[in-house]
Amino acid sequence: MAQRAIREFDSKAIFSKNWDKYFSGFNYWFRSVLVTSGEDLIKKSNEHGFEWLKQKKLVAKPDMLFGKRGFNNLVLYKVTTPGDVTLQDAAKWIDEKYAHDTILHSGQKGKLTHFIVEPFTQHTEEQEYYVSATTVNDMDVLYMSAEGGVEVEEGWNEKVTEVSIPIGVSDHDLEQLIRANVPQDIPKDNKERFITFCTQFYRFYRDMHFAYLEINPLVMLDNTMRILDMVAKVDDTAEYLMGENWGKIEYPTPFGMEDKTKEEQAIADADAKSGASLKLTVLNPFGRIWTMVAGGGASVVYADTIADLAGVEDLANYGEYSGGPTTGETKFYAQTIFDLMTRYEDPKGRDKILIIGGAIANFTDVAKTFTGIIQALEEYADKLKAHNTKIYVRRGGPNYQKALVDIEAAAKRLGLYIEVYGPQTHITDIVRIALSKGE
Repeated sequence: MAQRAIREFDSKAIFSKNWDKYFSGFNYWFRSVLVTSGEDLIKKSNEHGFEWLKQKKLVAKPDMLFGKRGFNNLVLYKVTTPGDVTLQDAAKWIDEKYAHDTILHSGQKGKLTHFIVEPFTQHTEEQEYYVSATTVNDMDVLYMSAEGGVEVEEGWNEKVTEVSIPIGVSDHDLEQLIRANVPQDIPKDNKERFITFCTQFYRFYRDMHFAYLEINPLVMLDNTMRILDMVAKVDDTAEYLMGENWGKIEYPTPFGMEDKTKEEQAIADADAKSGASLKLTVLNPFGRIWTMVAGGGASVVYADTIADLAGVEDLANYGEYSGGPTTGETKFYAQTIFDLMTRYEDPKGRDKILIIGGAIANFTDVAKTFTGIIQALEEYADKLKAHNTKIYVRRGGPNYQKALVDIEAAAKRLGLYIEVYGPQTHITDIVRIALSKGE
């Protein structure tokens, strides 16, 4: 199976095309346009069926396979107050963003070329929910929360419940599994509605051959659903089966990845074949500080912290390995990082720093991924020692205690400097610790 990310616009179009078949009892009005310029948006507003672009208050954002758009100030939903964006405001903003390269907080740089524009949805935070589905090993997993938006990631373990769903589960058993695990803080008036929608959502995810599907947030206005943000990957080997159900979709190159190095391309190829997420951008091949970070949100936090404390010129790379990668996938990712970081001496003769960090894993077996890292360390130990590499680890999640014990023992056996920390240490404290000792 090759997992391919698709645009938010295309994923919502698939929902709209198949809505009546899967989401009985709920309403969804697909109002989205994908444009490449302000002029394109104005022209679209003059077409039949798109009069709402002139009549509604709007929201505009890039649609280029990267998240944290709000965090990067790349969502236009207000000029002076929320919900006052006009057609002309959106067109002007799109042209402004298109006119020059954009640098994300992660360090990724590129040109914004595709934008999704939709009506503004007036709602409260209490009306926001979260739902997603993916495949972990030989099970599907459904995630649900009574809270939507960025707050979900910040408090995942406390706010999100998960349901492991066996392949081939009956419709009756599926509903019972979801009912038994529905978040307790779902408002009573919406609980049955939420259970029904999540049941239908999983069937849709399964039948449409999605590899990953996330709505965050989902806004429930009685029986009317508003899908404010969506992330999706499909199994492209099913394209010949799903042509009519999917419609015309594309597999765009992710933002900032148009001109990849050989190593970046190798990781991108591995990512396309994996159920996990493997990302790598080389920012400075001569950089002193290299990272192996688990999780997209954590990767942003680490990149920002390193840039703040050490300077962006010392940050060598940006990326992530997450979503339950196998031991072999993690080993390959680590081998790629270790190979890159041992090619050049630090220009100032300083020790190299390797930060293996991450938040508290949701479903990734930390011990399994660390086994892959240990195997790569064994292969590159001599080169890492030649660069006086100091390794700092901070990790939490399933089997993290075993993972930390194993990697510390392996590093000491190999003669590598290492310090390990668990979730009791703040996520970015190891950056401060590393910099205080690494001069």
